[in-house]
Amino acid sequence: MAHTNLADPLTAQHASPATSPIRVVLADDHQLVRRSARLFLERGNDVEVIAEAADLFTAMRHVSGHLPHVLVLDLQMPNRSSIEAVRRLRAQVPETEIVVTAMDDDPAYARAMLEAGAVGYVLKEDGADQLLTAVRSAARGERIVSARVAARLDALRRSVDGDGLSTREAEVLRLIALGFTSAEISEKLHVSRRTVESHRRRIHRKLGLARRHELVDYALSRGLVGR
Repeated sequence: MAHTNLADPLTAQHASPATSPIRVVLADDHQLVRRSARLFLERGNDVEVIAEAADLFTAMRHVSGHLPHVLVLDLQMPNRSSIEAVRRLRAQVPETEIVVTAMDDDPAYARAMLEAGAVGYVLKEDGADQLLTAVRSAARGERIVSARVAARLDALRRSVDGDGLSTREAEVLRLIALGFTSAEISEKLHVSRRTVESHRRRIHRKLGLARRHELVDYALSRGLVGR
């Protein structure tokens, strides 16, 4: 399996999909991705894709209008922040569970999405079968996260809890280990380069590591990045 359940089932507030098809809204700005996902999700008789959206505004309108069991939402959508959209939808349409799909295993994004109220976070590379499993789990109110993302989240928690790094410092460390420059990290995290350099100094001080290769070794040993 390419995913892992991380929590006990939550109480579902919508009609049980055991007695009717799981109604799904698909939101992704790539039409071919939506078409492929729709074909796979509807291979069985327990899922019905009732609407598609290429942007967040349309996705939110479909969810409010159709009240699906599950919204499958791409992490990177045009128009506005997917994280803020998840937060708003959870407040406005709590009966719809949200599964986020993403291209990479960045734990900072996964953590933000789950804290905003998403019940699932799966990687697109996991494949259609895993997406179908995630939709079925979400419809039952079960939290489900891709195994690789779960491992990164665990590494992030251990770095924060065990080594005294803040969540942002742990993410900066991960990006350093992946080879990003301070300027690139600044752009990726939407903060100033001066802020990134401040994070770097605190990381070096807290971990007692002076050189970049030492930070890379640390990140590898903690599982923040894969070998």
